[in-house]
Amino acid sequence: MEQARLEGDLITELATTARECTFVFTAEDGWPAGVTMSHLYDDGVFWLTSVGTRAQVRAARRDPRVGLVISSLGTDLDGRRMVRVKGHATVHDDAETRARMLPRMSEHLAPAGAQRLHTLLDSPGRVLIRVEPVSFPQTHDSRRIAGDGRGGTRG
Repeated sequence: MEQARLEGDLITELATTARECTFVFTAEDGWPAGVTMSHLYDDGVFWLTSVGTRAQVRAARRDPRVGLVISSLGTDLDGRRMVRVKGHATVHDDAETRARMLPRMSEHLAPAGAQRLHTLLDSPGRVLIRVEPVSFPQTHDSRRIAGDGRGGTRG
């Protein structure tokens, strides 16, 4: 359904507004795996954070080809929107990147409690995962389908 694709600035709007995604990677046993993670979309790249010993971090170090799935669920965006991102991940474990990105992530994820979240995230073993998008192979925008894709009428 080409007519239902989410394009250009609308992908940016979803990526910027949503705070959660599914981070998809290949597990050590070769099977697909995914975890729900908070993210920040900033200057065309995605930033996620985790403890460095987690499976998703080990996977990104082993094979930087990762995916993200983001939906509009839980946002104030109208309609049902979704994007799948193919990307290359880089794991950052240096203090400079943490000092630069953790405050920005905290402000985005918890505007009313950014300092508390930053204190929680700024912990030993914390890493940041930077995902640079390669493509957006699947997207969906229900607002482009008659009845919002649910058989109703457009309003």
